[in-house]
Amino acid sequence: MSENILEKINSASDVAKCSLEELKALAGEIRGKIINTCATNGGHLAPSLGTVDLTLAMYSVFNPEKDKIVWDVGHQAYSHKIITGRKERFSTLRTKGGITGFPKRSESKCDAFGVGHASTSISAAVGMAIERDIRKQDYSVIAVIGDGAFTGGEAYEGLNYAGTIGKNMIVVLNDNEMSIDKNVGAMSEYLSHIRIMPQYHKAKKELQEFLKGFPGIGETVWNAAGSVKDGIYALLTPGSVFESLGYTYVGPIDGHNIEKMQEIFQKARGIEGPVLIHVRTTKGKGYSFAENQPHKFHGVGKFNCDTGEMIKKEGAPPSYTDIFSDALIELAGKYENITAITAAMPSGTGLKKFSGVYPERFFDVGIAEEHAMTMAAGMAAVGGKPFVALYSTFAQRAYDQIIHDVCLQNLPVTLCLDRGGLVGADGPTHHGVFDYSYLRHIPNMVVMAPKDENELRNMLYTAANYNGPISVRYPRGSATGVPVKEGFVQLEIGKGEILSRDSKAIVLFAVGSMVKQAIKAAEILKEKDIYTTVVNMRFVKPLDTGIIDELVRDARLVVTLEENALAGGFGSGVLEYLADAGINTAKIMRFGIEDKFIEQGSCPELLELCGLLPKQIADRIAKNYGDL
Repeated sequence: MSENILEKINSASDVAKCSLEELKALAGEIRGKIINTCATNGGHLAPSLGTVDLTLAMYSVFNPEKDKIVWDVGHQAYSHKIITGRKERFSTLRTKGGITGFPKRSESKCDAFGVGHASTSISAAVGMAIERDIRKQDYSVIAVIGDGAFTGGEAYEGLNYAGTIGKNMIVVLNDNEMSIDKNVGAMSEYLSHIRIMPQYHKAKKELQEFLKGFPGIGETVWNAAGSVKDGIYALLTPGSVFESLGYTYVGPIDGHNIEKMQEIFQKARGIEGPVLIHVRTTKGKGYSFAENQPHKFHGVGKFNCDTGEMIKKEGAPPSYTDIFSDALIELAGKYENITAITAAMPSGTGLKKFSGVYPERFFDVGIAEEHAMTMAAGMAAVGGKPFVALYSTFAQRAYDQIIHDVCLQNLPVTLCLDRGGLVGADGPTHHGVFDYSYLRHIPNMVVMAPKDENELRNMLYTAANYNGPISVRYPRGSATGVPVKEGFVQLEIGKGEILSRDSKAIVLFAVGSMVKQAIKAAEILKEKDIYTTVVNMRFVKPLDTGIIDELVRDARLVVTLEENALAGGFGSGVLEYLADAGINTAKIMRFGIEDKFIEQGSCPELLELCGLLPKQIADRIAKNYGDL
């Protein structure tokens, strides 16, 4: 079929008008658009390729302008974006001012719920179903969740509650990797077909009423029949676990058979109570490189469409993640009680390499950050030295466990926060700009951030030798490029270092990734005959109050710099100390993230947006210093 079907698709209602053959052709066109856009912009390629047929089948039955369709995480929702009015802007995916990589309510009325973190869809859908019934409205509610997100605890909380209250809603379980149940072929398809037929539910209800009608013994007979029925059913049915939770289970079905899925969706929306539709899809479907290496193509940067090769910057230094990975392997060779834990991110956190060297000391708990932290606490309580590697944005999910299970018991758990600071194109759901704030006020917690790769190594070594809760936070992407030194140096807890001391008048206190920016800003100021002292604080908590006492009393301008929310962050800690110590200074300036969510864009673009580039820092300091 030579006709370009996608040209005619301007809304989801246009999908409903397509014939089956047109939908199949449209699926190919959409996949081509996703591949070409991700090759240029990066993005979540393999997940979105796997759900194209599912999306078209679902949207030919349901109307996302009326029905509430919640995509879990959202990295599989690119086809959803293309057919819900964002086709022309899809080339701007994940760029500054462009469309986001995840569903976002302010972007389209078809985005029923904003997402970015896993395992939230079922809970959100339950809330929508409850509100629909309270208001006596008429629309379908569908949660689309992948098997990976299904490892998250909140998914089961939502699943359990939805089964308990029995609201009409549909959960689509997109199984593209993990085999939840054994596929029993024709029997499974037969049972699925039977359960969605209205006659089945009518007959079941009539039989129940008939048996219960016998005076005195009816209820007993029905319950006994139910026990026998459930026992046989559990042996024959792959989804018996879901049925036991109160769901009508359908599947597994082929998630690339549009016609079959259309039939299932049509019948499922007429069933009373919650329905779980289990579909099997192929991650990366339609692009051989992604099908063969789905993990590699899950989230990608720029790549060559023809070869599948990733386009990397020539001569780029190793990433902070790589430095962390190598250092932890080296430390594990020195300390037998070191273990490594992550939550479904072995590649992203650099622990995949560790797992190859020390498989018996590596643990991937799935998307369960809360469990990861409490498990680590349990290990630490009996002599272990667990290092828990999480993205900063995902560690937020384990906040209570960090306080209650780790810090309250003062246990030696090391929290390794990757992707600290602004992370770029993934946007506000993934920026790691709150961890200084949510960690530094917890008693017993030490908060560190390195200025470069050697300091990261030394902080990990320091953590390995520290007998209490400790965290180290480092950025995404390439490190600074300094030569990596052999061995390790123990850092004194709460001690920073003075990097340059050209004048007492202006003092720049910087931490983590902002140390490099402070050094460059100081160089720009020096060209203007404005001289400074630059300090690498290293520790957000405890603060080096000795260095602050020494430098602040003679300063006319004190500057704090952090790639974190200003509210409650490093700069706030410095201000609190100065106030409590009764130290008065002429002027204090804080550089960091203002009280707002930062949108997507490249990291340089976002640093500029936040006023954190060296020239911006220098210009603002010069202006304020001139006003003193």
